[in-house]
Amino acid sequence: MGAEQPWSRPARQRRPVRAGLVFAGAAVALCCVGVAGLGAWNVQVVTQASGPVRETADGFLRSIAAGDADGAYDRLCADARSRWSEIGFTSWVRTPPVVSDYEIVDVSVATRGGRPRGTVTVRLTRDSGASEQRALSVVREDGGWRVCGDPY
Repeated sequence: MGAEQPWSRPARQRRPVRAGLVFAGAAVALCCVGVAGLGAWNVQVVTQASGPVRETADGFLRSIAAGDADGAYDRLCADARSRWSEIGFTSWVRTPPVVSDYEIVDVSVATRGGRPRGTVTVRLTRDSGASEQRALSVVREDGGWRVCGDPY
């Protein structure tokens, strides 16, 4: 009599396509979660920034309309202050026709390169009675918001 071999299970067939699809599905799911998280963070940054952006522009324009060029100059970003001396900015602000009133029309905030940036659309009224619409750029700098670009 011969020795009988013990019973063994038949070898399971390998399914490389199925394993590949499982890994691909997991990778896609992980990417979707990451994109959703990044989108939620972006929305949160933008919605939280619109109030401070409006307040920064409002403070700047209030100083301009009141004739307080020094107060307005302090609200400029470093780039704008590097282009304008305080004396030059003051003389530019006080050159007729000066701004006598303003109205904030729109505030929008977006991120560019991961950094939030605001645009405030304002309607300026000059002491001559003329009115014009301008866009103020507001950027995040040194933990606060500052008016940048051509502010007047």
